[in-house]
Amino acid sequence: MRRRAFLRTGVGAVGALGVLSSPALACATHDHAAALGAGVTDDDLLESDPPADSYEPLGALALEGAAEAVVGDDGETVYVATYDGFATVDVRDPAAPTLLADERDLLAETGYDPVTEILDVKVSGDRLAVVGPANPASADEFHGLLVYDVADPADPTLVGDPSEIGVHLHNCFLADDLCYLVTNPGGDGVDGPNELVICDVSGETEVVGRWSLLEIDERWGDVHWLLWYLHDVFVHEDLAVLAHWNAGTVLLDVSDPTAPAVLAQVDPVDVDDLLAVGPGEITETQQTLPGNDHYSAVDDTGGLLAIGRESWAADAGDPDGAGGIDLYDVTDPTDPVYRSTVEPPETPDASYNAGLWTTAHNFELRDETLVASWYRGGVTVHDVSDPGQPLERASWRDPDTAAFWTARVAGAETFVASSTPLVPNAPAVGGLYVFPIEDGTQADQPSMADAQTGVEFGGETDDASSGTDDSRSDSPAPDHGNANASTGAGDGGGADAVPGFTAGAGVAGGALALEWQRRRRAADDQGR
Repeated sequence: MRRRAFLRTGVGAVGALGVLSSPALACATHDHAAALGAGVTDDDLLESDPPADSYEPLGALALEGAAEAVVGDDGETVYVATYDGFATVDVRDPAAPTLLADERDLLAETGYDPVTEILDVKVSGDRLAVVGPANPASADEFHGLLVYDVADPADPTLVGDPSEIGVHLHNCFLADDLCYLVTNPGGDGVDGPNELVICDVSGETEVVGRWSLLEIDERWGDVHWLLWYLHDVFVHEDLAVLAHWNAGTVLLDVSDPTAPAVLAQVDPVDVDDLLAVGPGEITETQQTLPGNDHYSAVDDTGGLLAIGRESWAADAGDPDGAGGIDLYDVTDPTDPVYRSTVEPPETPDASYNAGLWTTAHNFELRDETLVASWYRGGVTVHDVSDPGQPLERASWRDPDTAAFWTARVAGAETFVASSTPLVPNAPAVGGLYVFPIEDGTQADQPSMADAQTGVEFGGETDDASSGTDDSRSDSPAPDHGNANASTGAGDGGGADAVPGFTAGAGVAGGALALEWQRRRRAADDQGR
C-alpha cells in the first residue's frame, strides 16, 4: 500500500524513500550460478597468437555475469554490473586489467531482501549507483537503489540505508547528487505511469522531481505500458535524454530538477498508431522496427545525439532486422536534425530466438568518436566528426566467446567493452575487454554465418548458421510513421516481456529461466 502511494506522488513532490511492502508476483524461481560464466579464465577471452597487424583487444578480464560497464572520472577504474552484484576493475595497464573488488550477494546479512538481476550501475565522482532488479521480479527481492562510496574502488562502502523504490529499475543515471531512475510500474502490477524519477542522494534519498509522457499527451496512459517503456536515461549538464522504446526519444530540460520541461521529441510518434496495436501484437511490435529506442545519449559537447535502436527480425530472412545507431544534430535541442545511421553488422538470421544478435546496444560518443557494442556482432569505432558521413575506423568480434553489452571510453587512447553471458542461444561468456582507439582491421574476422547457435549458457551445440557476408552502409532517415509493425504472430505464448532484453516465443526452459522466464507477465495484462 505504501508502495502504491509512492508511485502516485505528483511531480515535484519530495519524500524520503524507505523499505516498502511489495505484492507477490507470479515469477519463476531461478538459480543463476551456472549461467553467469563461472570457470572462464582471462586467456579464454583472447586469441593466443593473433597476426601482428590485426586489430585486437589489448587485454581482457574474465568477469562472471558481466552486463553494463561505466568508467570513473579518472579514466582508470571501470565499474561493472555483474547480475548479482558489481565489480571494480583497474585498467591503468590496458594489457592487464586487474580486479579490485567483486561485490556479490549485496545486502546479505543486513535484514533486507536480496538484490538480484543487477544489469546497470552508474558512477559520478566518488559515488556509485546500483539498481535492481532490472525486470519484474518476485516480491521477496529488493526493488531499489543502493549508493556506494568508491573513493577507494578496492573497498566500496554502502552509503546510508538502501532505498526501496518498490518497482523494478532497468537503468539509471548518476550526476553529482542527483540519481535519475527509469520506472515502469506496470510490470510490477502497480498503478502509475512510466516515468522518470529524480532523486537527491546527497543524504537520505529523496524524490525531488518526476516527468512522464502523460505531460505531452494524456492518451499515452491508454497505450500498452510496454510500448512506451522508459528504457534508459542519459544526462549531460541540463539536458536529459530519455529512450522511450516505441514512443521514441525525448529531450528534457532538467536545469530545475523539480520541474523537468520538454525540449523536443525526436521523430515524434503518433499515439494513435500505438493505440491501434492489438493484444496479440505487443511482443512483435516492441521487438521490430520502427521504434525500439533503447539507448540514447549525446556527446561531450551536447550537440550530437545518438539513438541506438535495439531490434530483431520478426522472422528469419526478413530484410528489416537488427537496429543501428541514428545520429542527430541537436545543437538546438528544440529542433533535432537527422544526419545519418550507423548500420549494424549483418547476420544471416536477425530473429530474436536465433541467438545471432548483432543489434545496437550501448555506446559512447566522445571527441568526435563513437565506440559502440553490437552484442555478438562485436564492437566498432567510428569517426563522427562529420555526423552525416560516419567513417568506420575499426571493428572486432569473436561471436563464439563475446557478446558485447557496452562500449565506453577509458582515457584518450582506449575504450572498454563488457561481454555478457546473458544472450539466449549463444555461447558467449562474461568479461571486460580493453581496446585501442585507433584505425585497424581484424585479421580473419569471424563470419556470423559460422557462429554457433542453439547454446544454452555454455552448453554444447553442433548447430551453425549460414548466410551472407557482413557489410555496413548508411541508410535514409528513419520513419516512425507506423509503429505497428506486427503481423499478429503472437506474443510468446501470451505473456508480456520487457523491451530491450526480453523473452521471445519458444525461448524458455533450462538455464534460460534464470533471465527470461522471470520477466514474463500474466496473459490478462495483454489488453492493458
